[in-house]
Amino acid sequence: MSPAPSNSVDVVLDHPPALNSVAMLDGDAADIQIPEGREVIFVVGLGMVGIAFIEKLLNLDSNQKYFIVTCGEESHLAYNRVGLTEYFEHRNVEDLNRHPPIAREESHPYQQESILDLVIYATGIRPRDDVAKASGLQCHPRGGIIVNDDLKTSVDNVYAIGECASWRENSYGLIGPGVEMADILAFNLTQTSSHVPRLMNAPDLSTKLKLMGVDVASFGDYFVDRRLPIGKTHIINQSTPKPSNDYDRSAVEISIEDTKDSKTVSLPEKAPSSRRGRHGGNDPKDQPINCLVYKDPFSATYKKYIFTEDGKYLLGGMMVGDVSDFVKLVAIVKKKKPLEVPPSQFIVGNKKDDNDGGDLDDDAQVCSCHNVTKGTIVQRVRDGTCLTVPDLKAKTKIGTGCGGCMPLATKIFNAEMKKAGRTLNNDLCPHFAMSRQDLFNVIKVKNLRSFTEIMKAIGVNGSSIGCEICKPAVASVLSSLYNEHVMKPVHHQNQDTNDRFMANMQRNGTFSVVPRIPAGEISPDGLISIGKVAKKYGLYTKITGGQRIDMFGARKDDLPAIWEELGEAGFESGHAYGKSLRTVKSCVGTTWCRYGVGDSVGLAVQLENRYKGVRSPHKFKGGVSGCIRECAEAQGKDFGIIATDKGWNIFVGGNGGANPRHADLFATDVPPSKVVRIIDRFLAYYIMTADRLERTARWIERMDGGIEKLRKVILRDELGICKDLEALMDNLVSTYEDEWASAVKDHSKRKQFKQFVNTDENLPQSEVITERGQPRPADWPKAYPPVKFTYENVVTAKSDWKWVTVAKTADMLANDSGTTSAAVKYGNTRLAIFHVPNRGYYATQQMCPHKRAFVLDHGIIGDNTKGNLYVSCPLHKRNFALAGGECLNDSDYQILTFDARENPDEKEEIQLLLPPAEDLDSVIGTEKWLVRQAESEAFGLNAATQIEVVGSKGMMADASSSSRGSGSSCGNSNLEW
Repeated sequence: MSPAPSNSVDVVLDHPPALNSVAMLDGDAADIQIPEGREVIFVVGLGMVGIAFIEKLLNLDSNQKYFIVTCGEESHLAYNRVGLTEYFEHRNVEDLNRHPPIAREESHPYQQESILDLVIYATGIRPRDDVAKASGLQCHPRGGIIVNDDLKTSVDNVYAIGECASWRENSYGLIGPGVEMADILAFNLTQTSSHVPRLMNAPDLSTKLKLMGVDVASFGDYFVDRRLPIGKTHIINQSTPKPSNDYDRSAVEISIEDTKDSKTVSLPEKAPSSRRGRHGGNDPKDQPINCLVYKDPFSATYKKYIFTEDGKYLLGGMMVGDVSDFVKLVAIVKKKKPLEVPPSQFIVGNKKDDNDGGDLDDDAQVCSCHNVTKGTIVQRVRDGTCLTVPDLKAKTKIGTGCGGCMPLATKIFNAEMKKAGRTLNNDLCPHFAMSRQDLFNVIKVKNLRSFTEIMKAIGVNGSSIGCEICKPAVASVLSSLYNEHVMKPVHHQNQDTNDRFMANMQRNGTFSVVPRIPAGEISPDGLISIGKVAKKYGLYTKITGGQRIDMFGARKDDLPAIWEELGEAGFESGHAYGKSLRTVKSCVGTTWCRYGVGDSVGLAVQLENRYKGVRSPHKFKGGVSGCIRECAEAQGKDFGIIATDKGWNIFVGGNGGANPRHADLFATDVPPSKVVRIIDRFLAYYIMTADRLERTARWIERMDGGIEKLRKVILRDELGICKDLEALMDNLVSTYEDEWASAVKDHSKRKQFKQFVNTDENLPQSEVITERGQPRPADWPKAYPPVKFTYENVVTAKSDWKWVTVAKTADMLANDSGTTSAAVKYGNTRLAIFHVPNRGYYATQQMCPHKRAFVLDHGIIGDNTKGNLYVSCPLHKRNFALAGGECLNDSDYQILTFDARENPDEKEEIQLLLPPAEDLDSVIGTEKWLVRQAESEAFGLNAATQIEVVGSKGMMADASSSSRGSGSSCGNSNLEW
């Protein structure tokens, strides 16, 4: 038997059929107890491919036919290579594991022979065939264990997968082909009783990575230019080169005649292929090729695209720096479609500024959350069923998941509307027939100061109450113009949940608390104060990318007390919840750094204190670096400032996120005294002219004239409005107030943070688990089954329900300026009550069934064009009708609604028509629907990667502790790594 390292633990995957199905060698095979009747598979190698094979086999081996014995000489399991770049600095080795750790002892060779039913080799990172050669397996001269299409070696019942395998003279150094091999072999070992065996096909070697902070990608056959002749202008001569490596083969010398200096490249000769292309003739991959190479040293970009000689087919290529076209190019190569554009267009583009998806096929996936393709969008526009973006979202669910697809989806929608000859408008929403920019100007000119006034003056229907789109947009405009407190009754109803409670809502309905730490500068006493608050209220703490401290998991009713204590320690609101300034990041500059040429900390503190609380169309961030080393990453911010020996360079329009953009150099060597005014003008002009939820990056890209037009407006005052821009900013700065400092002193405001208005009791928002020593909410599963609640679910017939007093009218803070809402507790059930001026009271269940979050009372109340009222869930914007409970934009869901009224005998009371509490608890009670970790895992939470650790004596460690790093895996810290 071949040598193997020793480890005396078992590995058990968190999958029922897999229990007690895997064992690691301890140096003596006699110590391994093999269950009777099980076939033994020996897996050599515990890298990513080996682990992938074990997972796949255990998941497929429902009959528990196999028992796996495995070994590997690695000191730890496989790395997650995608996450390596961002983790490898300042992290322990354990943080890089692709899977939870297996306790290990010092390895020593395994020498004893044993009879095994099957052997699987999965060893890398280059072909490791020394053991295979010694065992008599056939290996390729260049390295690698030769396998057939079914991955079998030259010896029966011995297979090789991953980088150690040589399939058709190829050894693949990527995880993708290795995992594909593991999938094929696991399938063939378990599924062939009812299915023909799967065979290995040429794998897709396309990959995109980030190495040392640089994006790199390769796709298709990116080394085909090393095998095939390049173009007609090249003279191909046959020669006999010297032997190379382990083999002696003839090679092709290619002399390039169209250059002054002759260049010779020696390449292995490849036998002619008999493959035929799908369009007739030889396969494109066997024809002469031409390369298109682009190098840009200024942006650190390199691209090489390889085409057939006639330019009709793209074969492969590689990219460094700019890899934005990766998905599109992979799709083109996979489909082997003739190109419809000249090859040069892949580099220089087609002179279009925006990608409207016109070059995508109809089956290209636009929304991965709900699998919406471009063709679906196109068809909806053509058949007239979706003529607005909200209609498209409601009927296809696009953009209702993570939302990252909406920029491209909107561009595709707009392009198809134009093609179909349909009228395309940029109206804010159905309630306002104008853009956000026009809305801003009208409100300013008419001096309108409330949503009700605005709706009556310029709304489509003056009696409408608005929607989840226009209400926050109007609230932002009013704050940008008048800067009144967001909790003022006339404004409070317009705020989205984060602004409404001045804290970011998290996925379980709790909130985060982020005090302002200008430029990241904080004293030891400040750190201690934050630590005391976090510890007192059981909050999860994390350092943010903006150089401040975020505290998660705060209950709504605890928020005033938390901020009161933070205020006493000298902290202000960080406005992490608002569409406003987040942070101005800085390096230490001349304060400490020996390379600093500017006081970056001082300027960053000045700018952050100046723009704190300023509301805008979207969030904005700043950065200040004290020298050209750019440690504050200012060129990735909405505004960035970098010190020079002559002043400051100002950059604008940068951002990260899903569609990152490098900032444009806006002004150079600006004197310190002029920096603030330039930023004032830039931000004020952005506030006045940008679209709703539009970052500065997209705003500049959309601007007619781009960055040069912006320079004319801001630096040269071409429009003569710079004084007005400065006045707007001066007003916002002078009217600033710390929103939380005001709220904690106002009893009426503090009252609005109670969890239930009818009791001081509290109910949990979700199960809380401990991970890495900190509390966090239980995981969501991959997906909950859709749920529709109806009256038929309740045992007691609605005719037997009774009116129950659940709150006082004063609890609702009802007024004629806008809607209000509150939550009440009834038995173990949570209910949401809403008041709509001139329409009365409404009530629903508090839980949104989409993610089982008890948050509906936090949602915005709106109406559609027909006047039907709904509440919009603050998490993912499912809109539920207040009458009937149907989800208006996702037919998979429905909630219970309840009749509500003022008590006819006691006008100060609010009553709901309800069944007995126990009946309602059995349908929508908290205990029934609370998100719990065990239930989430049962629904499919990372089932393939949950690994439990079994000790050397068969004692099983707690799954949660082993996977979350708390406690000892095997009761012996010496075994952990």
